[in-house]
Amino acid sequence: MNGLFKPQEWRRRGPDRFPPRWASAWGDDRFGLWADLAVAGVVQRLRWVEAGTFLMGDEDLPESQVLTTIAAGFWLADTACTQALWLAVMGRNPSHFSETNESDRGSPQHPVERVSWNDVVLPPDGFLARLQSFTDGVAPELPTEAEWECACRAGTRTAYSFGDAITPEQAKYRRDDGKGMTVAVKSLPANPWGLYEMHGNVWEWCANADYDEERITHGGVAVRALRGGSWGNDARIARSAYRHATSPVNASLYIGFRFALRSTSALG
Repeated sequence: MNGLFKPQEWRRRGPDRFPPRWASAWGDDRFGLWADLAVAGVVQRLRWVEAGTFLMGDEDLPESQVLTTIAAGFWLADTACTQALWLAVMGRNPSHFSETNESDRGSPQHPVERVSWNDVVLPPDGFLARLQSFTDGVAPELPTEAEWECACRAGTRTAYSFGDAITPEQAKYRRDDGKGMTVAVKSLPANPWGLYEMHGNVWEWCANADYDEERITHGGVAVRALRGGSWGNDARIARSAYRHATSPVNASLYIGFRFALRSTSALG
């Protein structure tokens, strides 16, 4: 892996570590280990993100960067949650860019949007709580802000995982004419760790905001982090280091998420 990221040593193929018990299929390719989670006929691929250390923060402001350790590896969905997966788990589709919208038609493979942090996280009826019935007891969670940035950077130290500049062929961000919408997941190239559309398309909720959550609030409620920018933002907002946060009750057609599965090893 490139850049500062220093993964811990581990056995890639030991039978006591791989595959995870929730996997319907698994393998090892040029990006690393992958495993598929099957949910009521919908398949979500996840990638193993190793424990290690990286520089978190804006590369244009070196004094603001912090050497950050990801203490334990985890499985991360290789795409934002699709409308198909949300519908399979929740039984309804809140998205604006759905296949039933005549003016802004999407598809089941477009990311789900108009979901708040509370919709995703809060038990007993949040997405992650319901998803656990398909994961053989392994806890689905949102990645922390540090985990998200580590995965987005994928070992790089440039503004984007693709380099210090980005093009519409690499990420979905705002067009000059102001028009646009999401694209289906996996429409654009994966980063070096096999993760798709971490720059642009939809903002992605994180488990926490690495700010002072007791002091920085929105309407009296501690904020939660959003990362990655969206189809409605300029390319600079899609940088790996760009940070944003809002109230956990906010939901819009710019906001989605991807989930992680927690494990102490690739066993899952």
